Amino acid sequence: MATTRSRRLRKKLCVDEFQELGFELNLAFKDGLTVEEIDSFLEDFLIQAMDANNLDYVGGEDFGLVCLAERGSVSEEQRAAVERWLKGRSELAKVEVSPLQDAWYPDKPISAAV
Repeated sequence: MATTRSRRLRKKLCVDEFQELGFELNLAFKDGLTVEEIDSFLEDFLIQAMDANNLDYVGGEDFGLVCLAERGSVSEEQRAAVERWLKGRSELAKVEVSPLQDAWYPDKPISAAV
């Protein structure tokens, strides 16, 4: 059954033309890192990868979601920049960066309107 929603409701629900894209990160640190080294990495990550690209990170030290710091969608260029930054770090044994996905409803496909 098709659902007809007003523009205002679509915006409030972040659906259709208001869909917001983000991506997931899955990280594994190398064995033997100290707590201080992990904390230093996370601080660098938030400043150099997130703030520098106008992004926000929600999650823990090994898994989370990256979304735009304001209303809107992460671009493929921003996603690639974060992936490059992470893969250039020696503290990580594994880096998995998902393709762009709906930040609010991850199981929903990306709308053609985005």
